[in-house]
Amino acid sequence: MNAFTLLKDDHEKVAGILEKIDGTTERATKGREELFAQLKNELDVHARIEEEILYPVLEEYEETRAISLEAYEEHALVKQLLEELASAPKDDEQWTAKFTVLKENVEHHVEEEEGEMFQKARKVLSEDEIEELGERLQQAKQVQKSAMAG
Repeated sequence: MNAFTLLKDDHEKVAGILEKIDGTTERATKGREELFAQLKNELDVHARIEEEILYPVLEEYEETRAISLEAYEEHALVKQLLEELASAPKDDEQWTAKFTVLKENVEHHVEEEEGEMFQKARKVLSEDEIEELGERLQQAKQVQKSAMAG
């Protein structure tokens, strides 16, 4: 499996959940809680496989090192926002405002990854390496999801 296809599929799934949450109001507490739990699980797994597999590979190349290091920092910010949102009441205006900040950060990160990072990565990695990376990402994703379910 192509690593970039797998990651783009994840990005699209997350974007769909973000849009659903964005369409809710403070009164939709139960719906928000369910959607947010889905979002947090997806982002937790996605961030982990990128940090454990993709970014370390890209850090090895001069062309992709800086953007990889930036991506770690963007993940740290998203994780912090996720933790704050997880523990806050979902029927609060502040939750809605913080969620908007999370959504904007995730969208910016995805844009950078799918644009600059993936383009640069294609220049330093062979097609075989991209496929092998995709297999590793897929396996790690399955392990993570099993661990969360079990």
